[in-house]
Amino acid sequence: MTEMRPPGGRDTATAGDLFALVRAGRAATRADLGRLTGLSRTAVVARVGALGESGLLRVGADLASTGGRPPGRLEVATDAGTVLAVAIGRSRSQVAVHDLAGAELAASAVDHEIGAGPDAVMPSVADQLAGLLVPGTPPVLGIGLSLPGAVDAERGVSVETPVMAGWDGVPLAPYLAGVTEAPLLVANDADTLARSEYLGHAARMRDLLVVKASTGIGLGVLAGGRIVAGALGAAGELGHTKVPEASGRPCRCGDVGCLETIAAGWALVARLRESGREVEHVRDLVAHALAGDPEAKQLLRESGRMVGELLAVAINLLNPRAVVLGGDMAAAFDVYAAGVREAVYARSTALATRELQFLPATYGDRAGLVGCAALALDEVLSPAAVDARLRRAAG
Repeated sequence: MTEMRPPGGRDTATAGDLFALVRAGRAATRADLGRLTGLSRTAVVARVGALGESGLLRVGADLASTGGRPPGRLEVATDAGTVLAVAIGRSRSQVAVHDLAGAELAASAVDHEIGAGPDAVMPSVADQLAGLLVPGTPPVLGIGLSLPGAVDAERGVSVETPVMAGWDGVPLAPYLAGVTEAPLLVANDADTLARSEYLGHAARMRDLLVVKASTGIGLGVLAGGRIVAGALGAAGELGHTKVPEASGRPCRCGDVGCLETIAAGWALVARLRESGREVEHVRDLVAHALAGDPEAKQLLRESGRMVGELLAVAINLLNPRAVVLGGDMAAAFDVYAAGVREAVYARSTALATRELQFLPATYGDRAGLVGCAALALDEVLSPAAVDARLRRAAG
């Protein structure tokens, strides 16, 4: 973020802009805000006062100073509200309540059949959320929700995603209306996983490829510190890229020859069942691998290798600083990453891989929830949203 010095000395930085500086950790005192924005002391005091009256900002412990009266530290009032996080997967949905700093206050999860439609999934999601909102929970300001496949963020719906049959174009906000009337923000699950890394690896690396390897396979792209969603919100559909090894194999999307048919969790579970093993979910497969099961470990490594073959192309094109592996299969990180590395180093250029790192998702199996909470927080605490809140309070 660049300094917001108003042209001609006019007081143009809004209260929302000042709040954003405090929230980002760039300003801790009124003096900091004046220095960063060029606002007069009177203007800063007035805007900070309005933020304090709204309940969003408070003066905390005094800072040490070099002399005179120590300035009051400005802090976001993290208990002034909450956001809800809903990470809908192909076979499990996670829900949580987060405070305004993104800290998880309560969480739950519910399993559902692969391919279940919104009428089967969303009511149970709403029930789980309602159960988390105990008396005394601060007001809900927003909901962040992620879905596999392409989404239309403007309408808040899934868009033409074959593996989410029955979800296409279905408004999801009405399902949650009984829980809260707060605004709903919807994003792709791999992009949401990438968003969680704003609080993790992306704090020191601006270019990342973030793989979600679970029941399905997706890719989130962080380029220059920004998530690349694509023209139609369909960037990163790695799992439904056609590969020769999958030729003729039917995919859940209705097509044939997709990478998912040989590398996704659902396909690996099917292969293990064919060998007479009792497994229900990719998490069972991973548990076997972590316990030392050679067949399960081999399946995961093969999956990583096949994903890595496609990742190599993206690495050559985008030159990321690191590949972050998340999702259920990444819980067996050493095994899965070994397969990814093998293919990437064999197929990518020496320059693109010279300093490339392979890292586990910062928040493990909570990453989807962290990303959903961040999605909601970035919207409801944006400068425009904060300024609108102050206008409503003044009106």
